[in-house]
Amino acid sequence: MKQQKTIKTEARLSGRGLFSGADVKVLFKPAPADTGIVFMRTDVDPAVSIKVRPENIVQRNRRSALGSGEVYVETSEHCLAAIAALEIDNITIELDAEELPGFDGSSHEFFTTLQKCGLDSQDAEQHPIVISESICITEDDKSIYALPSNSDGLNITYDLDYTQHTGIGRQIYSCQLNEANYEENLSRARTFVLEAEAMQMQAAGIGAHLGPKDILVINSDGPIKNSYRYLDECVRHKVVDLVGDLRLAGRPIQGRIVAYKSGHALNQKLVTQVVESFRKAEQRKSLSGKPVLDIKRIQHILPHRYPFLLVDKVIEIEADRRIKGIKNVTFNEQFFQGHFPGTPVMPGVLIVEALAQVSGLLFAQKLEHTGKLAVLLTMDAVKIRKSVLPGDQLILIAEADKVRSRAAKCDCKAMVGDDVVAVAQLKFMLVDDEI
Repeated sequence: MKQQKTIKTEARLSGRGLFSGADVKVLFKPAPADTGIVFMRTDVDPAVSIKVRPENIVQRNRRSALGSGEVYVETSEHCLAAIAALEIDNITIELDAEELPGFDGSSHEFFTTLQKCGLDSQDAEQHPIVISESICITEDDKSIYALPSNSDGLNITYDLDYTQHTGIGRQIYSCQLNEANYEENLSRARTFVLEAEAMQMQAAGIGAHLGPKDILVINSDGPIKNSYRYLDECVRHKVVDLVGDLRLAGRPIQGRIVAYKSGHALNQKLVTQVVESFRKAEQRKSLSGKPVLDIKRIQHILPHRYPFLLVDKVIEIEADRRIKGIKNVTFNEQFFQGHFPGTPVMPGVLIVEALAQVSGLLFAQKLEHTGKLAVLLTMDAVKIRKSVLPGDQLILIAEADKVRSRAAKCDCKAMVGDDVVAVAQLKFMLVDDEI
């Protein structure tokens, strides 16, 4: 397994957004292991963090964007492609405007800036998303495939079909993604637009600050007042866009991707399906595997006992950051006698209690030898979304948000199969263990 990486030093960039033309300053900062890629909008008060993951994708024309509530980060693909090529796992990217700088329409400025920072290996293993089953998405005449591969890393083939447009034609490009290949063959490939499209966009006030010398504007004879950096620059830039879009998964993807005329929207749909397919495969594997903590070990850590011990086993623990436990719900549960006779439903408060207990097991990774015990203090944003019935297997997931000397906070969710049945933000007080 590879170790996770972050950048060694901070770096700054500034420029204008490709679509908006707005000035923006960007600060790249190292981040701890398992942070992932996080954008932070510092121009809003308070600052808003937007983690790179499929749930935060928002739909935009001709670009990729992420959002949290009403706060967005636009045109992220060129930056994310450079991060993917350099195999950076953890980084914080602060920006003081909505759109990342466009520079010359390529990923080169992001790539060289981050490359100069150097990379630090971290004391945590990388957790790539490995494509284990074929996925195909088609829309009209466009298609994109995710396929298993015997080799490590990401292999991409892109078929760009502009046969109806003599300035571009048909171009096919294949590559294995790595730093050297990206630097030599992909990082300098620029975004392109047909002349008619450019006129329509500028009439709508989009990219009004740009001219043919700033990006590739192509008519039937080729680039206007410009020239190609590669004979097949258009397809190479499509590969750059695809690499950046795939990094929206939140983790590196391993496998083979084959695309035909695919754009950002189709790329993003594939990412969502690849992540969901991987999650289901890992869930099946973990549910059938040997527990990380069995019931004896759980009883050693938690003070709860029958009938109030609501975690049967723990199947995953990521240090003191994330935990996944199981509660097997049977008809013999004591609470079904009165909730409700004839229509047994697990009380929502007990689902939250189970989440609190699995959170306590997570905090125990740090507290076990400190003489401290996590006691539930507050419950916020609690939502019971679906009923839990006899025979269900309740999957309990808790992720540590903040852990301090006297208090700790967890983001929790309970699932049955693929359905989220409850969510909650739980805060704990860390007290002396007198039991």
